[in-house]
Amino acid sequence: MRFLPFEMERYQSLWENIVDYNLSESGIHPLQLNELISNGSFTKIMETPLGYNQTNGSHELRELIAATYISASAENILVTTGSSEANFLITLRLLEPGDEIVIMLPNYMQIWGIARSIGARVVPFNLKPTEKRWQVDWSEFDSAITPKTKLIAICHPNNPTGALLSEQEIEKICATAQKSGAWILSDEVYRGAEAEGVLSASFWGRYEKVIVSGGLSKAYGLPGLRIGWIVAPPALIEELWAYKDYTTICPNPISDRLAQLALQPEKRAYLLSRGRNIVKKNFAVLNAWMQKHPAVFECIPPQAGAITLIKHHLAMSSNELALKLRTEKSVLIIPGEQFLMDGYIRIGFGCPQDYLRSALQRMSQLIEKIPLFD
Repeated sequence: MRFLPFEMERYQSLWENIVDYNLSESGIHPLQLNELISNGSFTKIMETPLGYNQTNGSHELRELIAATYISASAENILVTTGSSEANFLITLRLLEPGDEIVIMLPNYMQIWGIARSIGARVVPFNLKPTEKRWQVDWSEFDSAITPKTKLIAICHPNNPTGALLSEQEIEKICATAQKSGAWILSDEVYRGAEAEGVLSASFWGRYEKVIVSGGLSKAYGLPGLRIGWIVAPPALIEELWAYKDYTTICPNPISDRLAQLALQPEKRAYLLSRGRNIVKKNFAVLNAWMQKHPAVFECIPPQAGAITLIKHHLAMSSNELALKLRTEKSVLIIPGEQFLMDGYIRIGFGCPQDYLRSALQRMSQLIEKIPLFD
């Protein structure tokens, strides 16, 4: 099997550590280690044996993760190396050549690429921009789901739009999946970073064939721990654990311990509050900047996550715009082509405010010199 190149991940890894300003990141600005570890937990961390960890994640960590989902237990949890490994294992287990997967677009294109590499048939349905929010095109969704559908892949909260599905929309997707017998994979790694501060609904527990992936990288501001997880029925967790034996084997033991600290109820509440505060305040900065360029940008405010998908009216492709920003202003953004959406750009705004303002100022210097489409 040959895997298709994951263009966005390679694009970021090539340039994000070279530019002066990186607005391609999709998470909350990361914590420093000393912000996570209290004096009382320092000794325990320092005494962590640097051996192999429990391969499916420590029981303590799996219990803490399970506690964040209704009616879940440690047996429903597999700890992975980031949510990217979670999505990889799930897609690899559930799809075979010729199988049909229905996938929400726009989306983080990992599952799209894995499914196509496997030889599955990928059927999209789209979120469409309305006056107030991005919404599912239900005619496309209903047409996409057939008795052949093996898996429905959702990103909720959505990357790159920051859109949320309502309770009614989630129930409709689950009811449709149940009729066809399809699995649902809901990537919920941005859950907890809601702009209005209310935890968004999860797909978990609404249908017996729901799988959720999540992790500490985005809403929690802890990407360097590389801790993700799968929430699924115990029998499927056992099978996915067997697949994990072939990939990363076990979580890093220090990351496992640190994740246990992060998911203690008081610390978890602090981390999510910190992230939501950054999302709300920083989007106000970004939105004020866009208002200074009203003929250039259109944006539906994100409901969750420190990312937003912005339509531009500049007389060039998004790839060309991203290239000019990187080479002339040392600012990195994600062009919409990475989501199959030319004419859009994704900007991450989870960084410190002074950093964000400086990056946007450089973008203005370039944008003011570029003509608009007629």
